[in-house]
Amino acid sequence: GGGGGAAMAEGEALVSVDYEVFGKVQGVFFRKYTQGEAKRLGLVGWVQNTSHGTVQGQIQGPTARVQELQEWLRKIGSPQSRISRAEFSNEKKIEALEHKDFQILK
Repeated sequence: GGGGGAAMAEGEALVSVDYEVFGKVQGVFFRKYTQGEAKRLGLVGWVQNTSHGTVQGQIQGPTARVQELQEWLRKIGSPQSRISRAEFSNEKKIEALEHKDFQILK
């Protein structure tokens, strides 16, 4: 293990979480809005459509910001979307961000 270096402030621990959003979330610019919201919050990760009509991806960043985007994915989404539910899984603490930015994957 490495020593030294200042520890991050409490509450600023980095987390990674996977998500899947169900409902009318394809063809309504959901990915574009998700990317915009993630960038506004300073988060990294990705978003993509699935073959079964949902949107899935991964979010990484400070815990509080990640939770904000989770709430957004659960309740808001893009203006024309109709979210029935959002599921989150594989939540874990990470030492460093694994993505450079927030990308829309095809």
